[in-house]
Amino acid sequence: MKVSIIGTTGYGGIELLRILHNHPVFEIHSIHSTKDEVTIWDEYPHLYNIIDKKMEKIDFDRIAEESDLVFLATPSGVSGSLAGEFAARDIKMIDLSGDLRLKTEGEYEKWYKKTPAKDEVVQGAVYGLSEWNMERIRDAKWIANPGCYATAALLGLAPVIKENIVEPWSIIIDGKSGTSGAGKSLVHTSLFAEVNENLRIYKVNEHQHTPEIEQQLKEWNSGIRPITFSTHLIPITRGIMATIYVQLSENWDNKRVMELYKESYQDAPFVRVRPENNYPAVKEVVTTNYCDIGLNVDERTGRLTIVSVIDNLMKGAAGQAVQNANMMFGLDQTTGLGFLPVYP
Repeated sequence: MKVSIIGTTGYGGIELLRILHNHPVFEIHSIHSTKDEVTIWDEYPHLYNIIDKKMEKIDFDRIAEESDLVFLATPSGVSGSLAGEFAARDIKMIDLSGDLRLKTEGEYEKWYKKTPAKDEVVQGAVYGLSEWNMERIRDAKWIANPGCYATAALLGLAPVIKENIVEPWSIIIDGKSGTSGAGKSLVHTSLFAEVNENLRIYKVNEHQHTPEIEQQLKEWNSGIRPITFSTHLIPITRGIMATIYVQLSENWDNKRVMELYKESYQDAPFVRVRPENNYPAVKEVVTTNYCDIGLNVDERTGRLTIVSVIDNLMKGAAGQAVQNANMMFGLDQTTGLGFLPVYP
């Protein structure tokens, strides 16, 4: 099956290229950028003598005619207009930006400060949280790939939210991300001198993944109230740790919560629920599509702490996009994603 990638020069796009280069079913038919038509290794020299494809201008008709699937790895505010063009040409599509995620009118403009995509495209897109939306993903025409923070938070919260054992007002998510989450934009807060030996909070109570997380939580449990979500930049290249605090509404101990999570994810090959008193670190999932989850119930306070770690460019972006593509085309969801973590 032939695939096209739009936005190959970004970190999400180049990760798609890395995964799909060795995928046994999907063939990279074309790669596209708004930049000059040069070979991909001119932008990423590590691909010299490995991938010699030229980045082409975007020709909607040709891509729709020649490819079976298109990945949009373009920024929010750009993907929406591209998605409208491809939707009109009846080609399957996975968007890695935030442009197709928010269903409620006005939410996208409020949080992203950009012009929204066409409403019929947004409403027709299936939210691609792979482990919890499999049936709809398999039948989908267009997929809104989840955000990186949202993926870590939602996978961590899903079992207890769906079980309805959390006080609906009590959700606090403390997120920390490496610098690749900001993309390649030249902003002073991403400079080495600013990031190295530093820890910075950003977008305080304003992060655009907030409504995305709340939207999905309310689908699982309509009683969920607004969350508190804080994001921090840490001096690593890739990876996210979401430390999540919830007040349990029932008297569950650690063993019972562990059993709930293991049962919830027993058929999820990319979610690893750690043993009791064992907590994941970011480095243990880097370059993979895994989400590792650690759990602890504080019997003094009745509070559950959930630690969820992912690679923001893999499970938080390109890896989950390929996982979703596998399901869309009837493949095993793990196809082409059997990477071991790079360690140390």
